[in-house]
Amino acid sequence: MKLTILGCSGSIPGPDSPSSGYLLESGDTRIALDLGNGTLGAMQRFIDPFSLDAVFFSHLHPDHCADFGALAVLRRYHPNRPGGRLPVIAPANAPQRFAALYAPDAEELAVTDLSDVFEFVQVSAEPVRIGPFEVRATPVAHLCESWGFRVEAEGKVLAYTGDTGPCPQLTDLAADVDVLLSEASWEDSPDAPDGVHLSGRQAAEVAKSAGAQRLLLTHVVPWANGDAILAEAEAVYDGPAELVVADGSYEI
Repeated sequence: MKLTILGCSGSIPGPDSPSSGYLLESGDTRIALDLGNGTLGAMQRFIDPFSLDAVFFSHLHPDHCADFGALAVLRRYHPNRPGGRLPVIAPANAPQRFAALYAPDAEELAVTDLSDVFEFVQVSAEPVRIGPFEVRATPVAHLCESWGFRVEAEGKVLAYTGDTGPCPQLTDLAADVDVLLSEASWEDSPDAPDGVHLSGRQAAEVAKSAGAQRLLLTHVVPWANGDAILAEAEAVYDGPAELVVADGSYEI
């Protein structure tokens, strides 16, 4: 299983990276986890977006889903677009939210139905199989409905937290995984709001308690100190840990 970082900037695109988006490949099957601002452009450096087999959305904040609008244009209007519908596994209100993102005004929104090119599937705890991938979703703590994903293929397991504050579900999500791809938005601070994001220390505590073999930190906001976030994670977690970078690839 191969992980490619399409974007890893938290909350907004940064000077060196689009917002959150991650490409997973196993054999000839390709899935994306989130498509934040700028990630569709980055994807084209690695694959033909028409070769995607599914997209999973952890939640519907723009830094995780804004490029769905661009994907809709591509799949509707490219002169050589293939047939068929792309599975989109996302929170329940995604069809309406994504239609509003795509439609420029209320009149067009009233008649916009994206089901001609997308097959919307409501994310739930039921596992989803896409080729060799089995994806299990776990609800996590954030400002809106938000899910973490546990992805298994080729005998390897990756857990992706999406956006979350500390919560007990994260330990189950990341239990004994080969890689924990965890948000670590900011440095640890008693003034950080509860139930929004993880610090580097908190991400490391999840990795340690869950027995994750490797920790990859992502979603660092552009105004935070990434080196300090990594340092506080390394002070807690004994395994290999690193900050991911845009366009980076990792074999799992």
